[in-house]
Amino acid sequence: MGDMENWPEIEKAATEKRRELVFQGPAFDERISADGGLASVLYSLTLLNYLEVSQCPSLTEIHEDIQRLTNLQSLILCRNRLASVPNVVGKLKSLKVLDLSVNNLSSLPEGITQLKELTTLNVSCNSLEVLPKGLTQCTRLSNINVSKNRLTGFPADFYSEKLDLLSILVASDNSIEQLSGDVHKLAALKVLDLSNNKLKEIPADLSDCAKLKEINFKGNKLNDKRLEKMVNGCQTKSILDYLRGKKGREEGGEADGGRKAEKGKRQQRKKKGADDQDEVEELNKMVVRVLHVSDSPAALSVTVSAEVKDVRPYLVCCVVRGMNLKSGNALKRFLVAQTKLHDDLCGKRTIATIATHDVQLIKAPLAYDVKPPTQLKVVSLGRKEMTAVELIKHLQVEADELRKQKKRQNVTGLHKYLQLLQGKAMYPCLVDAEGHVISFPPITNSEKTKIKKTTKELFLEVTSAASLQTCKDIMDALIVKMAELNKFTAEHREEAGSDGEAEGPQDPAASIEPSSELIVQQVRTVDQDGNLKVVYPSKTDLCNDISNLTVIW
Repeated sequence: MGDMENWPEIEKAATEKRRELVFQGPAFDERISADGGLASVLYSLTLLNYLEVSQCPSLTEIHEDIQRLTNLQSLILCRNRLASVPNVVGKLKSLKVLDLSVNNLSSLPEGITQLKELTTLNVSCNSLEVLPKGLTQCTRLSNINVSKNRLTGFPADFYSEKLDLLSILVASDNSIEQLSGDVHKLAALKVLDLSNNKLKEIPADLSDCAKLKEINFKGNKLNDKRLEKMVNGCQTKSILDYLRGKKGREEGGEADGGRKAEKGKRQQRKKKGADDQDEVEELNKMVVRVLHVSDSPAALSVTVSAEVKDVRPYLVCCVVRGMNLKSGNALKRFLVAQTKLHDDLCGKRTIATIATHDVQLIKAPLAYDVKPPTQLKVVSLGRKEMTAVELIKHLQVEADELRKQKKRQNVTGLHKYLQLLQGKAMYPCLVDAEGHVISFPPITNSEKTKIKKTTKELFLEVTSAASLQTCKDIMDALIVKMAELNKFTAEHREEAGSDGEAEGPQDPAASIEPSSELIVQQVRTVDQDGNLKVVYPSKTDLCNDISNLTVIW
């Protein structure tokens, strides 16, 4: 184990009586590897209420002295290579958030069931085959993520009224064969994701979950083929209505007068069936049309410098036309959706970052390059022009203020992605033909190319230090979400300016029924010699079995 001299962060935390400590990335991983683990002195910081050790593949175990950190409220040990977690973790009686995602865990300690204050449990992306019995003792649990494991089911005692605060249950990409009808006992359930499992049936009792707003059963081969079609194409309400009708039929057949009730319900089902079919067909009209680079000689391209390899090497871009941002709250919905993607798929920008620009405000050609922090100048969103050093300093101050407002219980999302650039001699940036920085990932994009309600063409970029496929997956998700939002806007026919913003003269074309079709123009990224690096979208993109989306090449 290392000592205080090798871990100045621990010494500083002890001296300043800090409540939070974060070790993240290669620099810390090297120290963990050299010392054979985390420094033992870490466990003397008994005032800590937030501890994060992430992206350190040399971390394979946690010492039992972790039990000394009795004030911990958040323990984040994600993206390491933990093979086990000591049972004494159950002695962290104040713990509210436990994140063990993306490790090598094949089992969880029973001690977890003793965490009475636990609200969030994330053990996704491991190799778990079973969950410990007794999770119902964690009566404050509200969010459980067990996706991407090897689970075949839930413990018998899992479906319990004791978990009356559980609102989000994500168990996608496992081998779960059965969902018990007792799932209705989880009365607070709002989100249920069991996509890509081995379910044959969906219990009709699921319709008794009164608060359920979002369900996902895609990727399961159901015996009820009509239900399977609805699962792959319909919204939650339609599926729950169908299950409710199925339950009613079952109960009606057993009750006195069931035949008469069944006759009326058959008529309702016939009408409902037609409505469901119409809904499926309507959803299938969600269309994305891809324009090839060869069909547009003036298409944007991005030249990537060799120097980005050591900073933030992966980038994909495209141009989207047909996105209606002018009507009603369409722009606000899009910005909210982008923020949600940043928080979820992008891991609060630690995995990848999305940036959007108004094509009309971009001076082509573009270059993805690096600059020294003192020379990179950007007009950040809502701010004046400043250097990257000044901007990060401002953001750090804001993050610290936010942390103080929350009584030092959490490290903010700002803290997490600001640290990604620590120790970097050069910073990544997207630069236009006039030398202006229009994007500084993962921090900000420029006020100069900011999208507005009047924006008709969007330039989208996704950058990451993880992998090219990560960029593509997130861009896929962004475009699918844009298609969904565009369809929503078209269906609801909101008037421009309905959110209270002033508008100019009414466009005569506004009376024409809007189209929800999106057009995605391919964008090439090339090296400094003009050799192709990647073109997005390619034939292998936008093809993740999204049944309610039609992609026309």
